[in-house]
This record gives sequence, C-alpha cells and structure tokens, in this order.
Amino acid sequence: MTKKEKVLYIIDELEKLYPETPIPLDHTDAYTLLIAVLLSAQCTDKRVNEITPILFKRANNPFDMIKLDVEEIREIIRPCGLSPRKSKAIFVLSQMLIEKYNGEVPESFEALEELPGVGHKTASVVMSQAFGVPAFPVDTHIHRLLTRWGITNGKNVEQTEKDAKRLFPEETWNKLHLQIIFYGREYSPARSPKMEKDYITRTIGTKKAIGELK
Repeated sequence: MTKKEKVLYIIDELEKLYPETPIPLDHTDAYTLLIAVLLSAQCTDKRVNEITPILFKRANNPFDMIKLDVEEIREIIRPCGLSPRKSKAIFVLSQMLIEKYNGEVPESFEALEELPGVGHKTASVVMSQAFGVPAFPVDTHIHRLLTRWGITNGKNVEQTEKDAKRLFPEETWNKLHLQIIFYGREYSPARSPKMEKDYITRTIGTKKAIGELK
C-alpha cells in the first residue's frame, strides 16, 4: 500500500470510528484550554479534568490567577505532577498575558511559544482547538501510530509533524489529530497492543509494527 493509499485509508477508517471529536480537556475559553494543556504534560487528561475545576474555581482568567501566589497554585495542581515547574509557568505566563496582551491569549504560534511552559505542541493544540487554525499537534499516541503505520520514520516528533502535514490534507488536521489520539487510546495502547483490536496497524502497518502485535 502506498503512502497516499494509507493516508486515504486512515482518514476513512477514523472518520467511521470517530465522526465526532470532543476536545478531551475540559475548558471554557482559550485561557483555560491553555492552562489545561500545560498541565497535561506527563499527566493524563482524566487527572487534569479532575484538577482544573478546583483551580478554575479560584482563578479562570489571568487577572485572578496572579492574585494567587505560586505556592497556592502548586498545591492545587500537585496531583498533575511537575507542580513546581508548572505552577511557576502558570503564574508567569498569566502575568505576561496581562502585560503584553491585555489578558487575552494571543492567536499566533510565535506569541504562544514565547510564553513559559508553552512549547510547540501546546501552542498547536491551542491554535487548532481554541482558534480553529490548521495545526497538527503531535503527542506520544500520534508519534507512535504514524510511525507504526509507515507514515513517518519516527525519528522525532518534529519529523512526524512535518510528514503528517505533508501527507494529510490541511482541512483534516484539526479533527484527524484527535481521531488518531482516540484510536491510540482505544485500539493501540503503548503497552500490550493486541492484534485483534489494532486493525489499522494490522492492515497497513510496517512489518516491524505488525510483528509487535500480540
């Protein structure tokens, strides 16, 4: 199967499985999404969704967030892990949003990536899910699956993103990256993948990936 054929197959199969793609992280606006995505680093979406209501009850905008001190934020978000780094980033980025953008989340990759704790993947999620700008955020699920499916060589997430954007139509990016995440969680977990469940890998995967299925 050529890469072009694989791309069409992936789009078609994932659309059948996931015609609707609700955003996994609970949020009400661009700011709360930004904070939720920042918290999701090395933490499950489920855990983030348990913590953010507590945090956002205290502060769901940058003006209220800076009324808390870093230690208060840290105590609230501690279950998400990496709390010293994340709490400082949340406090400082909230200050920056007030000082530079009147408390609004900027609508550009460059401006977002200048904020502390915000890398390219986080910026891509915010741009795609908050502002509807075409982006292809690559998380571990997407990196693993696109490598297993032979869409990319899997050297690093940067290369995976480039290959995904080159091969998949731009109009599919914002929905497709969520569909791949959903598929990875349901059908192809990182640990103990099952051949009978992971039918996309079984159909189009590399020989190595198919051999890894149990």
